Amino acid sequence: MRSAEPLVVGVDGGGTSTRCLVATFSGEIVGRGRAGGANPRSARDPGGNLARALTEALSQIGPRFGPGDVAGGVFGLAGASEAGRRQADAISQDAWHGAGLPGRPVIVPDILVAFAGATPAPSGNVIIAGTGAVAAHVEDRRMVRRCDGYGWLLGDEGSGVWIGRRAVQAALAAIDGRGRPTLLTSLIVPTLREPLPASGVTAHADAATARPAVPGAPASTGEASPATTPTSEASPAPAPIGGSSPAPAQTGGSSPALGADAPQADALQADGLHTDGLHTDAIQADDLRADAIQADALRREALTQAIIAVVYDGEPARLGRLSPVVEAAAREGDHVALAIVDDAARRLVATLAAVGEGDPGLPVVLAGSLLTHPTLVAERVRRSLLGRPVVLARDGAAGAAALALRAALPAGATAQAEAAHRRLLAA
Repeated sequence: MRSAEPLVVGVDGGGTSTRCLVATFSGEIVGRGRAGGANPRSARDPGGNLARALTEALSQIGPRFGPGDVAGGVFGLAGASEAGRRQADAISQDAWHGAGLPGRPVIVPDILVAFAGATPAPSGNVIIAGTGAVAAHVEDRRMVRRCDGYGWLLGDEGSGVWIGRRAVQAALAAIDGRGRPTLLTSLIVPTLREPLPASGVTAHADAATARPAVPGAPASTGEASPATTPTSEASPAPAPIGGSSPAPAQTGGSSPALGADAPQADALQADGLHTDGLHTDAIQADDLRADAIQADALRREALTQAIIAVVYDGEPARLGRLSPVVEAAAREGDHVALAIVDDAARRLVATLAAVGEGDPGLPVVLAGSLLTHPTLVAERVRRSLLGRPVVLARDGAAGAAALALRAALPAGATAQAEAAHRRLLAA
């Protein structure tokens, strides 16, 4: 038996994943879908991913409902600001009509659905740090001021992709001698070649200790990297990646062949004659040293080219996969990774401050995996917000559905809209 209750569709399309939700006017969720990223600026197939998430969610609404019961929808898309509006509209309309839905969805920036997906309050501040990064001040569920969100090439400072770019740059600098040795050097290629483990940071922390370091890079032992661990004067400091290998040790003492004939041997050596093979040993040592230097240079160049290839072979959003690797390395005491984490947190705090504090009693919504999971970045950002009413985002698709409900319900149905909004957030 078909239901007479109308439906709304909510979509949260980020750089890495797209979530879709279908709900009734009372806030009951009747369908969910998920696919890859839908950000036109960084995802490889944003339109296809949007269509797949929507189709999956709609496939779950029968037999009570059909596509004709959908009264409206809101798509919150990363990259849907004015500069990307035309492409965001195009892929949204294609997905909507491809699913056989009537009318057309409303397209809004993903930051609005992130805010509505965390709180039913109409006003406050919100910052997203996931694949990208953006902050906004929201009044009456409308964005009135925004900072960053300029995409991976121009901004998104402190985001997962930004952290990934910094990790790659740090690894390349360690290889060519401009930077300090880091655990990151040996982890870039295997991480970007393999799918991101479902277990996230923990899986990468295990990988950081299990994968062998490249020649010359500090080994992962759970302690601070050799680059930052003091050494005694008697112990030689570890060579930076790509450094020259030490020459073979020379044995002390005089050769028995010299003995009492040492003066004669010296005279022979002055003439270029060597009766004890010392000259041959020196040549062999020089050859070994030269071979080691050449082999190191070849290893260094091979790793550099492998990193360049794996980075440019994929879409920019894939760099976000390196964020958990940086997190794991930082927790191991890698000073390069710690510097990246600290810088990311500082930039996110500055981004949020740029939109203004407003009323200190209004909620501050933290959204995106870097801020909603127990990361070092989240720890630092939350520390800067002590005393403020911080709310963690839950489901951006639920926030989009809540905005769609408020738009579809009559103007006087405030209590119904509020109840449905809260029900969606509680699901």
